[in-house]
Amino acid sequence: YYFQSNVEGEIINELQRVGFEYHGIILNPGGYTHTSVAIGDAIAAIPAKVIEVHLSNIHSREDFRRLSHVSSKCMGTISGLGLTGYEMAIRFFIS
Repeated sequence: YYFQSNVEGEIINELQRVGFEYHGIILNPGGYTHTSVAIGDAIAAIPAKVIEVHLSNIHSREDFRRLSHVSSKCMGTISGLGLTGYEMAIRFFIS
């Protein structure tokens, strides 16, 4: 299953919807990583395990991008490996 949105509220609604029926979620919160306490709260409120994935290394970019409001709520984070990060997250969940 795949879901994409540029709207914070839609991402939160989807996390709350699937977070009780799926065992694992791969999430790239994009720019909301650094701004959305609400997405972090939504992750904390669901039983599904969440892996945060970023194409770029957020720690090698601007200072404000080093803060993630979602990382501490996720079981793990993959950052800076491009599309391979998604593959690694999928392999983790299926192993």
